[in-house]
Amino acid sequence: MSIILDRGVWGVVPTPFTGSALDVDTDSLAQLVEHYEAVGAVGLTVLGVFGEAASLSVAEKALVLETAAEASSLPIVAGVTALATRPAIDEVLAAQAVLGDRLRAVMVQANTADPDSLAKHLEGIHRATGAGIVLQDYPAASGVSVPARAVAAVVRRCPFVAAVKAEAPPTALNIARLLAALGAGGVPVFGGLGGQGLLDELAAGAAGAMTGFSFPEALVAAVRAAHDGGPEAAAAVFAPFLPLVNFEQQPRIALALRKELFLRRGFIADASVRTPAAPFPAELGAMLQGQLDAALEALDSLAAGVR
Repeated sequence: MSIILDRGVWGVVPTPFTGSALDVDTDSLAQLVEHYEAVGAVGLTVLGVFGEAASLSVAEKALVLETAAEASSLPIVAGVTALATRPAIDEVLAAQAVLGDRLRAVMVQANTADPDSLAKHLEGIHRATGAGIVLQDYPAASGVSVPARAVAAVVRRCPFVAAVKAEAPPTALNIARLLAALGAGGVPVFGGLGGQGLLDELAAGAAGAMTGFSFPEALVAAVRAAHDGGPEAAAAVFAPFLPLVNFEQQPRIALALRKELFLRRGFIADASVRTPAAPFPAELGAMLQGQLDAALEALDSLAAGVR
């Protein structure tokens, strides 16, 4: 039986780069990780899709994991980019070699809609590594759509699943269906997608969020408010941040936007992304310069008040 992930916010950490060769910027990465811990994240998700893991070398992935572990005391979920079993095992073994007991679980994408085949994939990874697994249902990245009932069947068959990250729209509906299928005492289910559906996901019973946003303190405050005071309390906290959530989650440029906002907030030194990610559009920055900076200043003040 794996360790079940704690309720709350598991911050998805982007990978900052620097210089003409876009080397991993460990100083900025450490500063980001320290911020996630300071604002109350219960854990970190490193080498996810928004961590640009697919563009990193094996050595760079190890460097990112080492930096995150050294900069905070938070437990870590390491993302696995491979969709096939054997290369996924190799990625998990590499993460275990770097993190040891700091590795709480690995995040594995659903690679098929067939529950028997998906269960065998997860069982093969667990058998070879002993790792707990966060099952990520993210059709936008994997290209695979898995019905909630199939995800539930896989989770029931695989007791080493530590959580489900549900990112198949409509997310709140799928989370509600998944939790109903799992029944009382099932594994926690987390929302993602930058917090766009966070309020509805929490109302549907999500344990929290496993995602990134340029104001992670707002995610933390909203999840805490939902757990303590219900959906209305969460909405009161998170509503002022929703326009920025929607701005940040624009298709194809979402990663670049998030990095640009972290840059403007002073947490990273460079907002560059690696190919194939699309860079921040200069025209957008010029068009929204004053408006965006004013919004960040106002939300900075709000964020300081919700910590």
